[in-house]
Amino acid sequence: MITLPTFAWPFLAFLLGTCIGSFLNVCICRLPQGRSVVRPGSACPKCGHRLKWWENIPILSFLLLRAKCSSCGERISMQYPLVELLSGLLCLVLWYKFGFSSELFIYFYFSACLIIVTFVDLAHQIIPDAVSLPGIAVGFLSSFLLPGLSWRDSLLGILMGGGILFLVAWGYYIIARKEGMGGGDIKLLAMIGAFLGWQAIPLVILLSAAAGSVAGLTIMSLQKGNRHMAIPYGPFLVGAALITLFWGHELTDWYLGFIAI
Repeated sequence: MITLPTFAWPFLAFLLGTCIGSFLNVCICRLPQGRSVVRPGSACPKCGHRLKWWENIPILSFLLLRAKCSSCGERISMQYPLVELLSGLLCLVLWYKFGFSSELFIYFYFSACLIIVTFVDLAHQIIPDAVSLPGIAVGFLSSFLLPGLSWRDSLLGILMGGGILFLVAWGYYIIARKEGMGGGDIKLLAMIGAFLGWQAIPLVILLSAAAGSVAGLTIMSLQKGNRHMAIPYGPFLVGAALITLFWGHELTDWYLGFIAI
C-alpha cells in the first residue's frame, strides 16, 4: 500500500472531488439537452474549440484562462469553478466524517447527484430522470454496504419519500386544479430516502419546506406579491438532504430534547 503523510489525505480528497466536479459540469450542461455526457469531449459552447488538457484542470484552468475561451474569447460561466469547488469541499467534508471508506464513495456519489440536480433545476426547472432514477437504485443497493442503513429502511425511504410528495402534489392539484409540484421532486425525495432511510424523510421535508417558505415569501415581497412565479423546489430538498446527512442525528436529538423540556 502507498503510504502518504497525514496532511496529504485531505488534499487528495479535495482534488478527487474537484476532478469529479469537472465531469458534473458536463452532466449539468448536457443532460437537459439529452446529449451524451461521454462524447464528444469538452469544448467551447460558442466556437466549438476542443479543450486541451491544460484548459481542463479543475478551478485552476478557469483562473489561467481568466474566465475566457482561449480561442474566441467567450466568457466562461462561474458555474464551472463553483461546481468544482463545491464538489471538492463536499468530498473533503465526507472524508473528515467517514475517512476513505465505502461510506465516503457512496455518499459522494449521492452528493454529486444532488449537485447536478441543484444546478439543472435552477437553470431549467427540471430534475433529470437520468440522475434520480439510477440514484434510487444505487441508494437501495448501497444499503447492503452501509453500516447504518438497512435495506428495509432504504426501501421504506423510497416509498415514504416518493409517496408523501406524490400525495402532496395530488392534493394540491385537486384543490387548485393545477400542478404545484413536478414529478421530478417526487423522484428526488425517493432517491434521498433510498440513501438516508425513512427516518430522514420527516427532517428533510421539514427543513426544505421551511427554507422554501422563507425564500418564497422573500421573492414574493421583492416581486410585489407575484404569486405565480415558479420557484424550483429541488434545491431546497438538496440542501435539506445534505444537512440531514451531516447533522441529522444531532438535530433530531436536539429537537427531541427540546420538546421533552
